[in-house]
Amino acid sequence: MGVTVYREQAKAFSQGDRVQFTAPNHELKIANRELGTVEAIESSGGMKIKLDNGQRRTLNPEQYAHLDHGYAVTSHSSQGQTADRVLIHVDTDLAAKDLLNNRMAYVAVSRGQWDAQIFTNDRGALGNALGRDLSHQSAYQPQQAIAPTVVRDVAQTPEREFGPGIGMSLGM
Repeated sequence: MGVTVYREQAKAFSQGDRVQFTAPNHELKIANRELGTVEAIESSGGMKIKLDNGQRRTLNPEQYAHLDHGYAVTSHSSQGQTADRVLIHVDTDLAAKDLLNNRMAYVAVSRGQWDAQIFTNDRGALGNALGRDLSHQSAYQPQQAIAPTVVRDVAQTPEREFGPGIGMSLGM
């Protein structure tokens, strides 16, 4: 049913370590990128892991090689997760510029329940990097079929038209 690829690498795990599964395991009912904490390491080498969803699994890392430390995750694999605090590393010199955009910024910042901090190599370039919109444009341009939109000056709009809301700011 396909090919499984990984780079064999010696890793040392200890009780209390955060771990991340880097491939799904249907037998153990573990999803790709699922996180957990090592509760115990048996004398046989088996690891007892408590998943973040509260379930417990025991596995032998010799037989299940798709396991890594889970202290840091990518923005992509963090979707759907929440943490009390998030630290976001944004390298504006990154070769894969398409990865730095407004979607990545939203996903990364919105993972933190109480705090989100961004660390970057170039504060001046950060706004441009995270402000990129990579939305795909439709080949069909419907502007001709839609009546012109009335644009109002928000500064002139009475405050009562805006209901209560939840806001979040991020200082950089």
